[in-house]
Amino acid sequence: MERTAAYWKAQLNLAQHVEGGAFRETYRSPLVIAQQALNADFKGDRNASTCIYFLLEHGEFSALHRIAADETWHFYDGGTLHIYEIKPDGTLVHHKLGLNLANGEQPQLTIPAGSWFGSRVEDAGSFTLCGCTVAPGFDFEDFELADRVRMSLRYPQYSGVIAALTH
Repeated sequence: MERTAAYWKAQLNLAQHVEGGAFRETYRSPLVIAQQALNADFKGDRNASTCIYFLLEHGEFSALHRIAADETWHFYDGGTLHIYEIKPDGTLVHHKLGLNLANGEQPQLTIPAGSWFGSRVEDAGSFTLCGCTVAPGFDFEDFELADRVRMSLRYPQYSGVIAALTH
């Protein structure tokens, strides 16, 4: 059986994600870190770690956003996932998540807390199945979706990437 995006969505019971694509949380650590042990970017106590499956198809994108924690991406199946990161200092980094190391792809990479990032599959007809691990654990209170106008004013040199990865 060919492993398509539809196959993975059905087999892994993935649902629509607010930032784009499909996902399912697979782990939420029972260990909780008290807010006073975290920096001011966290709005409350957090689980030590969380994990999700995440799937994007060509034509979809994960909208630019930032979170208060580091996020590590793990490649599982499909084509290359292009992750665009705008670091706090304004530097744009184009990451490639995949298995073709000779083409600059990495099977695992981490986006540090505070960076803006979004992703897309650029090969027509392709998809990417990956996983994301967030530590301290993900909470929507620490999630900020990028505003296209504000981002374009702040980073005019990246207006093409911003337009492609925002609603």
